Amino acid sequence: MVNKIVKVDVTDKTCPGPLVEVRKTLNKASPGDIVEVTGKHSVSKKEIPMVAEGMGLEVIDTQEKDGKWKIQIQR
Repeated sequence: MVNKIVKVDVTDKTCPGPLVEVRKTLNKASPGDIVEVTGKHSVSKKEIPMVAEGMGLEVIDTQEKDGKWKIQIQR
């Protein structure tokens, strides 16, 4: 069951900012929520899914267009 979509924009942040912000948001989200992260930092695009999976969460979608990416994680 999906409760809500929580959007996190880390477009203007670099390491470790995006990862810290996403981790805080994932910890606050309720089970079933989708956390949708958008950004440009290439290292964060790789690290965020690894951290989410390490927390036992599911990465349900990853997209990239024009240098900007979007990752959806289900809590």
